[in-house]
Amino acid sequence: MRVNEQCAACLLDKQMHKTDDPEYLNTVRTIIAGRREEDTSPYLVYLFNQAYEQRFGKAEPYKQLKQQFNDLVLDLESQIRSLIETAADPLAASLAFARTGNYIDFGAMNHVDEDTFLSLLGESRLAERDLPAYSSFVKACSTAHRFLLVADNCGEIVLDKLFLEQLHRCFPHLQLTVMVRGSEVLNDATPDDARYVRLHELADVISNGTSVAGTIYEMLPDNARQAIDRADVILAKGQGNYESMCGRGIHAFYSLLCKCDLFTERFQVPKLTGIFVEE
Repeated sequence: MRVNEQCAACLLDKQMHKTDDPEYLNTVRTIIAGRREEDTSPYLVYLFNQAYEQRFGKAEPYKQLKQQFNDLVLDLESQIRSLIETAADPLAASLAFARTGNYIDFGAMNHVDEDTFLSLLGESRLAERDLPAYSSFVKACSTAHRFLLVADNCGEIVLDKLFLEQLHRCFPHLQLTVMVRGSEVLNDATPDDARYVRLHELADVISNGTSVAGTIYEMLPDNARQAIDRADVILAKGQGNYESMCGRGIHAFYSLLCKCDLFTERFQVPKLTGIFVEE
């Protein structure tokens, strides 16, 4: 998705909340002003982070927050699994719960509130507008061989694990692969986080090879490109993956919560509405 002026202003505002250093903020403004048509928000944030490290050193890691939300959802895992397994359509229920996990996003959200997250969990279900894409998704999985989940955030990946459990039960022939970030960026999931929540027990876990909070095909290592090229079904989670993958000729399903004006306006829905679409 193209970075419009509204996005550019939001990107600058988030960096201004990070620091008031004029030299760094001038660098950020220069990056934004010089952006190319094909540049996405995840890529610009990647450039910001590089500039930040050059000036200040490594940014404060999100390690504690990542573990906090992984542990929070791990504590709920058995309870949510029971809700999924007793649902009329366990696969649809697991997809809805996994989508709700996309709330845990310290990049798009100024504040991530546990109570809000738990409230959203209680409302997890697919809406009428999701059903055409869901029907297409189920049909695609029934004849597919390779399935790729492009993951997003910590905490969310616990719910992704519950979704993959149901996907395997429905379609045991599928080869499951999960792509996470290659190194630390915000509270996005890395291979270490995937192992922590035992995601590797259900699927092959690979990384995008970078600290980009999205999936930029040209920056991926060979094995990650091959995973995208060879996948029969791709499910990409979150706004960053949508921004960096949509419109690039990749047939994919996208599952996310709309957490900023760009997405609420694009899909014509209120903030924190869940979206499940096929491109």
